[in-house]
Amino acid sequence: MASLGKIARRSFVIGSAAIAGGVAFGVYAARRPFDNPVLDDLADGAASFNPWVIVDHENITLVAPHADKGQGIFSAQAALIAEELDVDLDQVEISFGMPDKAYYNGALTDALAGYPLYDNSAAAGRVRGVLGGIVKLAFPMMTTGGSSAIPDSYDKLRRAGATARETLKLAASQQSGVPVDQLRTARGAVILPDGTRIAYTALASLAANIAPVTDTPLRDPQNWSIVGKPQQRVDMVGKVTGTLDYGIDFRTDGMLHATVKVNPRQGGTMNSYDASAAEIMPGVRKILPITGGVAVVADNTWRAFQAADAIVCDWGDAPYPAEQDAHWEHLAGIFNADHLNAEARVEGDVDTAEGEAITAEYRSPYLAHAPLEPLNATILVTDDRVDIWTGHQIQMMAEQKVADITGHDVDNVHLHNMFIGGSFGHRLEFDFVKQAAEIANQMRGTAIQMTYSREEDFAHDFPRHITMGRGVAKHKDGKVTALDVQIAGQSVMRSQMGRMGFNLPGPDTQLHEGAWDAPMFNLPNLRVRSYRTEALAPVSSWRAVGAGPNVFIYETLLDEAIHAAGADPLHERIRLMGHDVSVKVLEAVGEMCGWNDANLGENRGRGVAYGFSFGVAVATVVEVTNTPAGIRLDHVWLAADVGKVIDPVNLENIAQGGTVFGLGHAINCEITYADGMAEQSNYHAHDGMRMWQCPPITFRALQNNPVIRGFGEPPVPPSAPALGNAIFAATGQRIREMPFNKHIAFV
Repeated sequence: MASLGKIARRSFVIGSAAIAGGVAFGVYAARRPFDNPVLDDLADGAASFNPWVIVDHENITLVAPHADKGQGIFSAQAALIAEELDVDLDQVEISFGMPDKAYYNGALTDALAGYPLYDNSAAAGRVRGVLGGIVKLAFPMMTTGGSSAIPDSYDKLRRAGATARETLKLAASQQSGVPVDQLRTARGAVILPDGTRIAYTALASLAANIAPVTDTPLRDPQNWSIVGKPQQRVDMVGKVTGTLDYGIDFRTDGMLHATVKVNPRQGGTMNSYDASAAEIMPGVRKILPITGGVAVVADNTWRAFQAADAIVCDWGDAPYPAEQDAHWEHLAGIFNADHLNAEARVEGDVDTAEGEAITAEYRSPYLAHAPLEPLNATILVTDDRVDIWTGHQIQMMAEQKVADITGHDVDNVHLHNMFIGGSFGHRLEFDFVKQAAEIANQMRGTAIQMTYSREEDFAHDFPRHITMGRGVAKHKDGKVTALDVQIAGQSVMRSQMGRMGFNLPGPDTQLHEGAWDAPMFNLPNLRVRSYRTEALAPVSSWRAVGAGPNVFIYETLLDEAIHAAGADPLHERIRLMGHDVSVKVLEAVGEMCGWNDANLGENRGRGVAYGFSFGVAVATVVEVTNTPAGIRLDHVWLAADVGKVIDPVNLENIAQGGTVFGLGHAINCEITYADGMAEQSNYHAHDGMRMWQCPPITFRALQNNPVIRGFGEPPVPPSAPALGNAIFAATGQRIREMPFNKHIAFV
């Protein structure tokens, strides 16, 4: 563990230097809450005890500021508040609220401290606390991403509910003359000793004049009535009836529709365009220049799409290699000191370790985000203010980007966040909001809804980064003795943060995420190095970011070493692990699938893979049959440990959905470039798993993790290597490149 200690000490030195340099302004300043933004527009007689709870004479409103992209965080946030507030979810209104620094995400810095997220030591806590204070003071980010929404919400939203509850009890005490300690609460009311119920709404006016009661303990989880129990998500009825409004569904009076046509070579320029044919098409109102291309404004979206197709453009060249083969060739040439991103972990000495060596190379392709809801934003610009209706994961920064375009003070730019029909990282980008703002700014007084066509969405996606891995593994006496993992790819964070206007210093930890922090403490020799380039296509965070490709590299190499050693794939992983939470996850998935008792027979096989990402240990087993028509997926089992479970039903849904997402992309999907353009333009060429391909997926949640973690991304990384390892077990064919359908057929 020496090298991990060095990484941690370096991080602490960086944090200490920042404090000494005056970036942080003391413990009190870092802990002090931001002003409550709700108070500015609060109606007479209404009370708001903190940024998350509003009570007036008619309604109880809970503010759930994290963006909901289908992962259920809208419901989960409300449940956390409601648990302590003593209301049922059918009694309240729920709102995304307004973008404000009071809703900053305090969990995003956890992974930046230089400690693996399984390290919950006091030293790790101090460094995370320092970095969190610095980020809060210097750059409070209202952000949804990195599977951080639940860790960010877990304590503070329960405290918000408890504060509101105790303040309302104090108001009831003042009104009734009954001491607070003789009062209780249930279903949105304070209950007096004689059984009299005083509704929270009846106490709003009085409570509005009472200082919030903030010093109150949280309830024991054993007494929870909502959290930890199966829940029906509050958006469920709207989704199954088709009545839930996403950004693309927004309508307002006088609204016009727009789309864009921008250079399909990302970052390339537009030399010229001829819109003469488009200008005379039915419904077309305007053709407008925008950065890098042209926009069409029409009376409906379809007519805008048709007119955009009719515009003839002369595009500039791509600022990266035009052909896909050149991207792989470039990666192959950066495994050297000049491109070293980080020697992220060193245990023992892999070079001198004893054992028979095997070597392999692995490839993970570019992948599109391809959410079902295409990118869209509706913007109304007037001389006095700007209103934005869209779903975004970094709302305050989106407001700032629009203010920069329209020239308004950012305080006069108002983003109304909406439900998002899938993102997978796509809604962390700003191009679509900026383009909508450019169009609306040229048509002030008219609301403009800009929507990407599916083809434009694919062409202008910032995909998952391309990755090449090289590994050496050694084994002796039936045991794995060493792993040497090298990973080459683009810096996702430098690419993405660069578009946000930031220069990211130091190594990009996402380049080795999921490999450097694998908690295999009983592996005596381990080295993980990463190599960085910015010379290829611009990329962005894609669900699980670095852990997706890196767990595939790490777990496939490990599986090759285990088989070469003649060891059992599950038992050898358990032996190597040495991390209690992870060991129990592996043991659980083995027990679930009957690993020790399985006698699958000819042409059948099981593969196991373990992934540690975003602080969550996940183990996946895939069972397949090699049929004359190709590989058939028969069953998947996965176990995970997120700490406390907020909603077991939703957690299972995320586990199953993330597994399907990971398996489908491993089998079918890639983005390739020709003449500088993505060759895949729609789902027919970037095809996820179909219902008839999908196997039963059995999930078990463990709760041994001492820290609560999010689960939106962790099911994805082990899916691909578990499938690849199962294919090897069934066929003897080792696949080291995704998508797998380039090398083997599937039913």
